[in-house]
Amino acid sequence: MRVLLLGEYSNVHWTLSEGLRALGHDVCVISDGDGWKNYKRDIDLTRPAGKFGALKYLLEVMRKLPLMKGFDVVQIINPMFLELKAERIYPFYKYLRKHNKKIFMGAFGMDYYWVKTGLDCTTFRYSDFNIGKQSRANEEHNKPFIKDWIEGEKGKLNRYIANDCDGIITGLYEYDCCYRPYFKQKTRFIPFPINEQNITPKTPHPDYSGIRFFIGIQKNRNIYKGTDIMLRALKRLKEKYPDKMEIVKVESVPYDTYQNLMNSSDVILDQLYSYTPSMNPLLAMAKGLVAVGGGEPENYEILGENELRPIINVQPNEDDVFKQMEKLITKEYDIIRMSLESIEYIRRHHNHIKIAEKYVEFWKQDK
Repeated sequence: MRVLLLGEYSNVHWTLSEGLRALGHDVCVISDGDGWKNYKRDIDLTRPAGKFGALKYLLEVMRKLPLMKGFDVVQIINPMFLELKAERIYPFYKYLRKHNKKIFMGAFGMDYYWVKTGLDCTTFRYSDFNIGKQSRANEEHNKPFIKDWIEGEKGKLNRYIANDCDGIITGLYEYDCCYRPYFKQKTRFIPFPINEQNITPKTPHPDYSGIRFFIGIQKNRNIYKGTDIMLRALKRLKEKYPDKMEIVKVESVPYDTYQNLMNSSDVILDQLYSYTPSMNPLLAMAKGLVAVGGGEPENYEILGENELRPIINVQPNEDDVFKQMEKLITKEYDIIRMSLESIEYIRRHHNHIKIAEKYVEFWKQDK
């Protein structure tokens, strides 16, 4: 098959492309590398900075359009698969629709259905947009998302593409909950891919007997992801156990730098309001780090995993994060066993070639 993967979030498309190529498919990844993360791609499509950046980018997209036709499958990472205003994306989507056999949409992150489902305060016990029956709509960091996706043009574009495309791939349990009620027949849950062949195992630190906790901070999404609360819990833990732990804090660095800094750590802190681990903790788990974050029963159920429980699940509050991490310090949690289970968990459920096979099977199905 000839496959075009358009756009990037957290290295999902590039890793998928590696699996597809291993199966013998002809794949092209066109993206901006997910901004400052600078993930690999075959063709760069980065929006220039500066006064005329938008115009230059628009011209560049138009110049590269001929490279985006003649594929068996096009998969867009999100409805906002180009760095343009939503209303300007329609003609490019329609071009892709006309000049390729099938088009699929990824449900991998922020979009209309994710915001809408979180705001209903019934689907999830907690999410980025609710804690129990209490909506988080009035929290300042959530207002722009609601304005853009529920009230604005992004939501209209999302609904149009979701209805028109040949299929929707959901990468996490939560995203599956958002799309399946509306598009049951064309929604498929497929876990995120991890290329274990590219993984550098975490390095022992015989010079230090304590536990190294790794936390990545994105300055503009710190509160939204809950890493501000997790960092506070970490600092409390450090005050109580100053000689038994270290904090490795990383802020908005490129992917390669991020990986290298992660390699000497033992534990990674993920998003606070998630039921499931996202791409970064999955990468860390493949190295043998233990993830603290989303490990709710629903995560294991959708994978059909009845044995392994490698993730330290936390509730969305500082005290529970502190309590669960303290169990690592006091050895109530067996960090060696959980590290080995983490590696096996990735092997079972996220191997990039097995995941690529699932994509191909779904892409080949008739509507």
